[in-house]
Amino acid sequence: MPGMNKCTDERILVCVYYGPNGERLIKRGIKIAQMSNCPLYILHIDPKPLDEMDAEKSDYIAKWRRLAEENGAEEFVLLDNEPRPAYQVIAEVARQKRITQIIIGESPHSRWEQISKESIVNALLREIPFIDLHIVSVARYMKDADDNYNKGVRAYLVKEDDHYRLTFIYTHNVEYEGIFFKESGTDFNNGIFRFRKEQETIQVQVIEDLVKDFTNVELETN
Repeated sequence: MPGMNKCTDERILVCVYYGPNGERLIKRGIKIAQMSNCPLYILHIDPKPLDEMDAEKSDYIAKWRRLAEENGAEEFVLLDNEPRPAYQVIAEVARQKRITQIIIGESPHSRWEQISKESIVNALLREIPFIDLHIVSVARYMKDADDNYNKGVRAYLVKEDDHYRLTFIYTHNVEYEGIFFKESGTDFNNGIFRFRKEQETIQVQVIEDLVKDFTNVELETN
């Protein structure tokens, strides 16, 4: 980072996308860069031109840029109007900046993209095999829902008659494992349970520990 005596050959690149997870990824990169005393780069890619981005996207970019400057990142790289697949652009930037470590978020439905059923992580491993990848799970966070839900915790569903009961202890009769997001400001276990079912990631409503319907629900966010 600028002003610091770089004593290692490490160079870190954080790849961010829209949503609250971008800030978390940057903070992870800052922590690793400070521990290693090495340069930190932050990269955002968007297929749209900068002047066509809406207010929400522009706000995210401004926050990331400010966070980078406040913590002494070497450079905030914004590549807009970019038609190429994200993995190709990331690989190109990594070569240009002589990056040795990449931090990227991975979720069941990656916001970066899927490449003919191949994750961006596998594509990067193939494209730049000699760079270390830090895969940060974002499954425990919900996009734009920080005010309505607590951070997710590991939980399970156990079958009971015609419904399922939420539990936080693994037993032999557990049928589903996932992440429970409790609604803020409630003493009961009300919220959203996110899990994998038949190769699909879905979210179901939990009301006072019980799941009675497996309909995939949309989030109510502020």
